[in-house]
Amino acid sequence: MALRCIVSVLRFGTPRVAPLSTAPVAREQSAAGEQSAAGREATPGCRAAEGARPPLPVVDFGNTQEAYRSRRSWELARSLLVLRLCASPALLAHHEQLLHLTRRLLGQRLFDKLMKMTFYGQFVAGEDQESIRPLIQHNRAFGVGSILDYGVEEDLSPQEAEHKEMESCTSAVEREGSGTSKREKQYQAHRAFGDRRDGVISARTYFYANEAKCDSHMETFLRCIEASGRASDDGFSAIKLTALGRPQFLLQFSDVLTKWRRFFHQMAAEQGKAGLAATDMKLEVAVLQESVAKMGIASRTEIESWFTAETLGVSGTLDLLDWSSLIDSRTELSKHLVVPNMQTGQLEPLLSQFTEEEELQMTRMLQRMDILAKKATEVGVRLMVDAEQTYFQPAISRLTLEMQRKFNIEKPLIFNTYQCYLKDAYDNVTLDVELARREGWCFGAKLVRGAYMAQERARAAEIGYEDPINPTYEATHAMYHRCLNYVLEELKHNAKAKVMVASHNEDTVRFTLRRMEELGLHPADRQVYFGQLLGMCDQISFPLGQAGFPVYKYVPYGPVMEVLPYLSRRALENSGVMKGAWRERQLLWQELKRRLRTGSLFHRPA
Repeated sequence: MALRCIVSVLRFGTPRVAPLSTAPVAREQSAAGEQSAAGREATPGCRAAEGARPPLPVVDFGNTQEAYRSRRSWELARSLLVLRLCASPALLAHHEQLLHLTRRLLGQRLFDKLMKMTFYGQFVAGEDQESIRPLIQHNRAFGVGSILDYGVEEDLSPQEAEHKEMESCTSAVEREGSGTSKREKQYQAHRAFGDRRDGVISARTYFYANEAKCDSHMETFLRCIEASGRASDDGFSAIKLTALGRPQFLLQFSDVLTKWRRFFHQMAAEQGKAGLAATDMKLEVAVLQESVAKMGIASRTEIESWFTAETLGVSGTLDLLDWSSLIDSRTELSKHLVVPNMQTGQLEPLLSQFTEEEELQMTRMLQRMDILAKKATEVGVRLMVDAEQTYFQPAISRLTLEMQRKFNIEKPLIFNTYQCYLKDAYDNVTLDVELARREGWCFGAKLVRGAYMAQERARAAEIGYEDPINPTYEATHAMYHRCLNYVLEELKHNAKAKVMVASHNEDTVRFTLRRMEELGLHPADRQVYFGQLLGMCDQISFPLGQAGFPVYKYVPYGPVMEVLPYLSRRALENSGVMKGAWRERQLLWQELKRRLRTGSLFHRPA
C-alpha cells in the first residue's frame, strides 16, 4: 500500500508545461518536434538539418579585463581579501570563536555591517527577496543568470541534531524492536552519524521536527520560486527533499529500491550476464519467471501476469528499467514486496510496515513536492532537486524521476542532480537517459562532483558496508567527464534534453566547450548550462556569459545571523579549494594591478 501511494500521489495527471521564458543572453530556441519513446533511431526531436552556423564563441579565461568587467575595484579587493583569508588554516580553525568575539565587541549592528562588507557580501546576495534583485539584474546584464536558494539554517547543537535525526529516521515498528534487522545497515539510522552536518562543508542540512516545520520549509521554497520568477525570466530554484518530510520514508524507500536492483543483478549473474553495462544487461523472461517461481515469491499465474507484452514488450527479455517499473502502481507486484535473502535463503519484506500516521506523513511529503513543481510551472522557473547522502539518494532520485515524468512534457522543468563521485554515477545517468527516451519526456540533469565525501567514507567504514565513493579525485574527475560526455552525446540527438555543468574546475569547463564544438552544440541551442557559486570563480562564469553561453550563479540569500552556518561552510570549502587553486586570486591581483597601472581604478561597470 505504502509503495503504491508513492507513484499515485505524483500521477494525478500530466499537465502540459508552459513554455519557459528567456535565458540570460538570448531567447530559448523552440525544440524541433517531439521526443519519441522509441529511442534515438527515430527521434523526431532530433536537431533539424541546419545551414552554416557560426563557430562556437572563443572564451578566454585568462583575460582579466573581460572576466572582471562587471566588478568595481573595491569588489575585486574584497574578493581577494576574503579568498585569501579562506586559505588561512589558522584563521579557519577558530573562525566560529572569532565571529562570536567580533559580534560581542562590535555589537549586532556593526557586526552586520562588517559581514556585509566582507564574507556575507562575497557569498550572499542579500537579506530578502527585494534586496537581492539588484545583484540578480546586474549579473544578468553581463550574461549570468541565477539559481535562487534561501540560505537560512536552524542553529542546532550536535546533540540536538543527533536526537532529531534518530527520532525522525526510525519507524514506530523499529522503535518497538521488531523491524530494524530487516533493513540494510546503510539504510538504518546510526547515532554516531546522527548529526548529518558533520564533515559536510558545501551543502545545507535539514532536520525533521514536525509536519508544521515541513510546511514552513515548503512555504519558504514557494517564496523562493516566486522571487526567482519576479527577479528574472530565466531563473532556477533549488530544493531539498529532506526539508519536505520525515526522512524515515526516504531511508525505507531507498532500502526498497536498492534491494530490488540487487535482486535483478543476482538474477543476471545466474544467467551469466554479470559485468555488463547497466543498459546492456538483459535477462531472459522465461528463465527469470522460473527462478522467481522456485523462490516462492508468488504463484506461477501471478508471476506470468507481471511479465506481459503490455508491460515489457514482446522481446522476451527484460532489462533493469523494465525490472524497476515492476515496483509501481501499474502492476500487481507491489503488494508482494519481498525478495530472497541470499545468505539466509528466507524471503524478506522489502518495506517495513507503516503506521497510519507514517503513511500520512509520506503522502504529505509527496504532495509538497507536487505543490512546488506546480508553482514552478506557473511562474516559469526551473526546479533543481539537490542530491543528498547516499542512504537517501535512491529515493530522492526515484521521486524526482516521477516528477520529471509528470512535468517535463514540453521542456525540462525538473532537473535531477547526479553526484559523479559515486561509483554508480554512470549507470544512474545512462539508465535515466534511456528511460526518458522510452517514455518521451524531457531529460534534465545537473552534474556535480558531490558534497558528502568525507562523511560517506567515514560512515561506510564505521558501519561496515562498501564505500560508495570513487577511490581517488582522479577517478571522480574521470567519472564526471564520462557522465558529461554521455549526456552531451544525447543532446546532439535530442534537442529537448538539457544539462547543467555545475563545476568550478576550469579543465571540466574547457572539456565541455571542446565537446560542444565537436558535437555541433551551440550556445544558442540553450541545451548546455554552466553553474558556479556566487562569490567564486567569476573568471569562469562571466567570460562564459559574455560570450553567450548560458551560465548561472547559485545565489543564496537570507538575514546575516541566519546564514552564518552557510558562510562558515563557504569559508571551509574555500580553504580546501583555494589552497590548491590559487589561480583565481592570481587573476584578481593581476586585474587590480592593471587598473592601477592604466588609471582605471575607479572603473564603473557598463
